[in-house]
Amino acid sequence: MSGAVLVAVAAAIGNLLQGWDNATIAGAVLYIKREFNLESEPTIEGLIVAMSLIGATCITTCSGGISDWLGRRPMLIISSVLYFLSGLLMLWSPNVYILLLARLLDGFGVGLAVTLVPVYISETAPPEIRGLLNTLPQFTGSIGMFLSYCMVFGMSLMTLPNWRLMLGVLSIPSLIYFALTVFFLPESPRWLVSKGRMSEAKKVLQMLRGREDVAGEMALLVEGLGVGGETSIEEYIIGPANEDIEDYLSADKDRIKLYGPEEGLSWVARPVTGQSTLGLVSRYGSIANQSALGLVDPLVTLFGSVHEKLPETGSMRSTLFPHFGSMFSVGGNQARNEEWDEESVVREGEDYQSAGAGGDSDDNLQSPLISRQTTSMEKDMVPIAHGSLTSLRHGSLMQANAGEQVGSMGIGGGWQLAWKWSEKEGQDGKKEGGFKRIYLHQQGVPGSRCGSLVSLPGADAPADIEYVQAAALVSQPALYSKELMKQHPVGPAMVHPAETAKGLSWNDLFEPGVKHALVVGVGIQILQQFSGINGVLYYTPQILEQAGVGVFLSNLGISSSSASLLISGVTTLLMLPSIAVAMRLMDIAGRRSLLLTTIPVLIISLLILVIGSVVKMGNVVHAAISTVSVMLYFCFFVMGFGPIPNILCAEIFPTRVRGICIAICGLTFWICDIIVTYSLPVLLKSVGLAGVFGMYAMVCVISWVFVFLKVPETKGMPLEVITEFFSVGAKQVGAAKNN
Repeated sequence: MSGAVLVAVAAAIGNLLQGWDNATIAGAVLYIKREFNLESEPTIEGLIVAMSLIGATCITTCSGGISDWLGRRPMLIISSVLYFLSGLLMLWSPNVYILLLARLLDGFGVGLAVTLVPVYISETAPPEIRGLLNTLPQFTGSIGMFLSYCMVFGMSLMTLPNWRLMLGVLSIPSLIYFALTVFFLPESPRWLVSKGRMSEAKKVLQMLRGREDVAGEMALLVEGLGVGGETSIEEYIIGPANEDIEDYLSADKDRIKLYGPEEGLSWVARPVTGQSTLGLVSRYGSIANQSALGLVDPLVTLFGSVHEKLPETGSMRSTLFPHFGSMFSVGGNQARNEEWDEESVVREGEDYQSAGAGGDSDDNLQSPLISRQTTSMEKDMVPIAHGSLTSLRHGSLMQANAGEQVGSMGIGGGWQLAWKWSEKEGQDGKKEGGFKRIYLHQQGVPGSRCGSLVSLPGADAPADIEYVQAAALVSQPALYSKELMKQHPVGPAMVHPAETAKGLSWNDLFEPGVKHALVVGVGIQILQQFSGINGVLYYTPQILEQAGVGVFLSNLGISSSSASLLISGVTTLLMLPSIAVAMRLMDIAGRRSLLLTTIPVLIISLLILVIGSVVKMGNVVHAAISTVSVMLYFCFFVMGFGPIPNILCAEIFPTRVRGICIAICGLTFWICDIIVTYSLPVLLKSVGLAGVFGMYAMVCVISWVFVFLKVPETKGMPLEVITEFFSVGAKQVGAAKNN
């Protein structure tokens, strides 16, 4: 776990450089326009600032595809090199044109860092702290801004402030970032899996998680390679495989038997008849969602249903299958000379059948999932041709850092990964097999503590049987091969993961779940930018100078421009505790809750700025109101609207299309950023400060409505489960519209 934290901190240095650049140009532009006589040419002034955004936009258009091809880490290395070169060029800058070129290169580095750092952190972080770690870029960005404002303020007190030195200092921290990306950062394990490099991915995961057993997460990463497919939401009643539950379910041919890693420990699952509880708004949806059922996206309610029914206790019994784990091994559908990882092992058909429980009939062959430790003899075995069978062995538990026993198929956030194999007779009388992947999530506490099976829909078991109730996302596994099934292998056959790790198909972008996620990602990026934050940041010194903040420090002999830089630095410093609070709450309250709570504060602070600009008042009062309102705006922005759009965009897309979808969202981000930044000087002259802040306030109102209706809660959920929910939710929405 500490490995993932250190890697996230190192990657977030790229955002520190972005924050440094934002604040430096905000202060340096005051002196640039004096040297080049740009006071009467706001267009050139705006272009100097916006050239970085133009560069970021250009590089973002291809960053997704290139990162899917080369990897996340090489792109971060390139970003650090671009930062360094742009710093040297800005240090030279004999004229406006060289300065514009330097700003363009700087934009290339900014674009790569801002787009790919959240993706990299999301793909390396465990689900439980993914929100916290993905808030680090906002935190480091604010640190960079604060340090830069301090530097620029100090230089502004000099007789002849050197703006070239202000901008050129960027090359120093960029060298540190280069060293970290080259010598410390590993490649994203999800990207490695997408390229079929399983052994490398496993080693990286072991380093990131600080443990040897990463079988469950490796399996999850492979399953995440699929895009689309038929997914259904089911509900299971699961109890220990004792004599009572065995007798109760012995006649139920739909039962599933799951085995724990210890001898004699197993569980029996039975699907609940009727509609899954996840699909019942009346059961899980909040009153607000029910009242706005015609407007609130059903996907929002679907995600909310998971978080509303989390187990209420932190004991071992409160998690689904505390001892449930597995290790599966797969071979290719043709002869290979290497294994997909060191623990691959082949089992003959007789071996496979003997591993199953006696209660598993040939008509409904379920694959027991048992974790194991591979022996040295097994490691020396080579996969045979035409696919290999799921490997099942008894094994041992691994210990988490806190001494808690963790099953190897736990995939984070209370979710478990399982598979089942079933057969049925086709129309021609022949048996047809079906291999299904299941994401399981406990709904509440064990049954002995919340009622009997009699109280559940479709259940009539004795009241003294202990059970858990679990929601399940059931779909086609990424490794399932219909071609292999035609060869009639014994048991569930799977293709080699490298066969599944194929490149992007443009048709994948038109999958209902991907399209739905793009609507959320693009929409939240547009609204974030038009809330005006980057325009306010770039021109904070000028905005505060117009507001008259220099009156606070004029008696100390500090000029108005230096005073506004100091106030900007103090404002940025005050952001840091706010971001720290957001980091703490991101995985507790959640992304959606933080947005719905913080956006109203943005609206109020902007309206106060409007009133302060319209109503006549003294200079001191005007300066105080403006300063406090800007501070409130910044502090609450960085708690919600600042980090969360990038966090969401890095979470909601499938692995295979994540790069291109992030590029689409990033392109939207930068285009809107250019519009806001370039238009702000013009707007300040035409409609004034009050008009600008009034427009921002209206956008924030629209943003709150959009979040309430369209943005789901993704806290604590594995990335692959999030994308699965988008897939099934979007298809349900489409089916409802058709009906």
